[in-house]
Amino acid sequence: MNNLLQINNLSVSVDDKTILNDLNLTIKNGEIHALMGPNGSGKSSLALFLAGHPHYQETAGSVLFGKSNLLNLTADKRALSGLFVSYQNPVAIPGVLVSSVLRSSINAILKSQKKSLISVANFYQLIRPIFNQLSLDQKMLNRNFNEDFSGGERKKIEIAFFLLLKPTLAIFDEIDSGLDVDSVKLIAKSITESKNHNRAVLIITHYNRILKYIKPDVVHVFKNGAISKSGDYKLALEVEKNGYKKL
Repeated sequence: MNNLLQINNLSVSVDDKTILNDLNLTIKNGEIHALMGPNGSGKSSLALFLAGHPHYQETAGSVLFGKSNLLNLTADKRALSGLFVSYQNPVAIPGVLVSSVLRSSINAILKSQKKSLISVANFYQLIRPIFNQLSLDQKMLNRNFNEDFSGGERKKIEIAFFLLLKPTLAIFDEIDSGLDVDSVKLIAKSITESKNHNRAVLIITHYNRILKYIKPDVVHVFKNGAISKSGDYKLALEVEKNGYKKL
């Protein structure tokens, strides 16, 4: 398998405060990685930085995404090149329909690939099975984006984006927070069934509860802005049993 994401000796700061410290991480095509760690360890900061958040500035190191230098790409170019980030707290966009956001997103990718844009009719043919898979009410497509949605509904909309856009690398930041058990299983199944040799996934989480349904290929423990330990799924079980302080 080829390296899809390669982070070498990366340090990142916000307002002169170091958030990521000499981080090294390699994710290959076809792999599912989990990044676990306590609050404040820098997990979400990594997701925000990779997405291109302007407040996060690299001070050292390099990031390769496929054959591209990710640090030379603007946030929109990163997304168009196949990087997808599902945020811990998805925002609401009053006055803009869910269907409009989803269709605009896939058309932006098609346009960047110099392909024909998707029609309204064809869009609905694509999105309806996805909503059914996620047990989402079709009427939500005609509601304002994430406005008055429950936490679980917002997370399922993020998965709908993932299934529709088919990104090369998907980063899920606490996709399991705010979900009931059935929703955790449903989302885990959607992520697992999407696994193939052309795609990779990074799941950022505090807990093992979603990982026990996904069984990631590699588990990393994050501490003080860097990876302190890596292993297979057994490492997640060790974290669940003993906590982070004993690692």
